[in-house]
Amino acid sequence: MLAALKRFFTEMSEGAPRDGVAGDERRLAAIALLTHVATVDGVAATAESARLIDLVTARFGVDPDKARALLAAARRRDRESIDLHAFTDVLNRKLNEAGRQEIIDMMWEIAFADGILHEFEESIVLRVADLLGVPGRRRSAPLARPTGAEENS
Repeated sequence: MLAALKRFFTEMSEGAPRDGVAGDERRLAAIALLTHVATVDGVAATAESARLIDLVTARFGVDPDKARALLAAARRRDRESIDLHAFTDVLNRKLNEAGRQEIIDMMWEIAFADGILHEFEESIVLRVADLLGVPGRRRSAPLARPTGAEENS
């Protein structure tokens, strides 16, 4: 754990790419938050995994192979992380308000991908919205929830 923290701070200060994935910290921080939402309920739903690939491909402009590599790197970073601040700090520095709102919107898409909004997923999205400074009226879940989500919220 101490070695992982030391490596993280060294790489953040040096700007060195980690996990063999070329790309900026902003993209990996955002994807790490998305993977966190997808796994926080303890269920690796196929719908959430498929939506992750679709979102990363479409929103970050990469092909599916690159998306899978970014997702693998982001999952490793999420597992090594002790909290969400490492990711939200990067995003707060790199994104404007509209960009931070887009991250929250993507997190909601992942949370609803399997048709069930788990309380852990909702909690993570709201906590990240708070850490990103997304205004209260903009951090709420979308009004149109997928079938089955209403009974679990």
